[in-house]
Amino acid sequence: QVHLVESGGGSVQAGGSLRLSCVGSGYGANVYRMAWFRQAPGEEREGVASIDSDGNTNYADSVKGRFTISKQTPTDRLYLQMNSLKPEDTALYYCALAFERRPLLRSDEYKYWGQGTQVTVSS
Repeated sequence: QVHLVESGGGSVQAGGSLRLSCVGSGYGANVYRMAWFRQAPGEEREGVASIDSDGNTNYADSVKGRFTISKQTPTDRLYLQMNSLKPEDTALYYCALAFERRPLLRSDEYKYWGQGTQVTVSS
């Protein structure tokens, strides 16, 4: 059974940094894509960054130049380094996984989801 667990969220002032981690278990695949999504209260879930098994990445325009997605194999760990954080980055951040290539940012392209980790950025 696929299981994804996020960690690393917290509260930080604007301009600060956080590093999110996601540990995957219950699967073994050579072809996959993983991504970070976020959802603020009253808003739709938004794709933030994705990476596939070939190392190709994709970022939302709102985070380009500030966030970096990376992965570590074979430990199945996914990371999101978030720098220059802004209050509008405040949201619940989710890790997602699909066993296909191409680093897409649409939520309907992902089958497995973690429970989320909260990021709060104060001004």
